[in-house]
Amino acid sequence: MRILLVLLFTLTATPLWAAQPFTPEQEVRIKALIRETLIANPDILEQSINAWQQQANEAQGKQLNQFIAANKKILYEDPGSPRFGAAKPVLTIVLFTDYNCPFCKIFDPLLEKLVQEYPQVAVVLKPLPFKGESSVTSARVALTLWQQHPDQFMAFHQRLMAKKGFHDASSIASAQKTTGVTPVESSEQSLNVLRSNLKLAEQLGVQGTPATLIGDQMVPGAISYEQLEAIVKQQLAQAEK
Repeated sequence: MRILLVLLFTLTATPLWAAQPFTPEQEVRIKALIRETLIANPDILEQSINAWQQQANEAQGKQLNQFIAANKKILYEDPGSPRFGAAKPVLTIVLFTDYNCPFCKIFDPLLEKLVQEYPQVAVVLKPLPFKGESSVTSARVALTLWQQHPDQFMAFHQRLMAKKGFHDASSIASAQKTTGVTPVESSEQSLNVLRSNLKLAEQLGVQGTPATLIGDQMVPGAISYEQLEAIVKQQLAQAEK
């Protein structure tokens, strides 16, 4: 591997102003040596890729930790964001979700199961209106209900998540009626919360829902309960050190 690195360094690291151009024969020989080295040591390329990937992951993790440290209040303590689970959590999970997202509807019950099995964990919900106007409407009604009647939120949230397909005015009204919650008019604050959620999602590089911030890991997509639990156990162990 050292031979390959030396050859690559020779080709790329010498300043143009100081270097004498290689002759065609030298270039052919250098390329041949690189090829021979790779053939004789096929693991070199994989090792190099793995090392690069590790460096990239470490840099990304450092940036994420810096962002979390600078935005703890809005991520974890925003009174306008619904939450469930532990009142004084060891670990707080942030879920970016959408009431029209089919994968969110699959993943959401896993988080409810998680907080039952791990009473030291809390979940903060950050609705995102990624899937059209009814995503905005359903999220605003849910957020307003949380702001005005937080004790009624969870039943309504679960009902919205239980519906297959997209919501409309009729399905939202039906969810209110079925759960017996107090009818609310969408507040201006709910719109501000959605705007804040969109800004956070953009800064975190969220491309779709669900997306879950678990400790110092940003997890895209609807993972299995086993995967979720493994990450949570790891993050709890770090938090409890």
